[in-house]
Amino acid sequence: MPDSPVCAILFKMNIKIGPDFSPSKIVCVGRNYAEHAAELGNEVPKEPLLFLKAPSALVFDGDTIVMPPQSQQVEHEGELAVVIGRDCKNIADDEDPFQYVQGYSCLNDVTARDIQRADVQFTRGKSFDTFCPIGPHIETELDVTDLKVSCRVNGEIKQKGRTSQMVFPVEFLIRYISRQMTLKAGDVIATGTPSGVSKMKTGDVCEVEIEGIGVLRNSVV
Repeated sequence: MPDSPVCAILFKMNIKIGPDFSPSKIVCVGRNYAEHAAELGNEVPKEPLLFLKAPSALVFDGDTIVMPPQSQQVEHEGELAVVIGRDCKNIADDEDPFQYVQGYSCLNDVTARDIQRADVQFTRGKSFDTFCPIGPHIETELDVTDLKVSCRVNGEIKQKGRTSQMVFPVEFLIRYISRQMTLKAGDVIATGTPSGVSKMKTGDVCEVEIEGIGVLRNSVV
């Protein structure tokens, strides 16, 4: 078991995520649901499309999402988050990648879509402060092969899908990412979003709900 205070907290069952949670990186997977790729006019990638979201974007359940003045089109993306429990690198084909997982949570990959399109890459449009709500806790015992994932804005369902619809399933993603970079204890993998992303505005309340985990709720200011 890792010795750092953050990792010690993560190893408790269903612990609420708060300010002490500080991953070294947030690895995101783009276009991992075919219908979401289609709604943005993109092809489904042949290999996982990876990008990094700045850890400084993290906020937690009940915190606010702050609209940056640089963007006129900020959208929600409800996702299953995988929290790594111990360091791993180059996971072999015959090795169980889930042994490196601490648990799972809800994540909102908030995106300045106009900036993402203008930059033709994801870093700036995905990394504004408050653009990565995660929570409400880490669920340590969960079968993630076929979970309902949904996102509501002001109570209206905008996104709904199932983890079984992922182009690249969780097991594949953990193994694949470990072969590109070392995953450290506490790191987060955001596994992609179903179709239905939409623009948010000041005053909205956005809720990401995942079966077996709970609801991540954030207001927009």
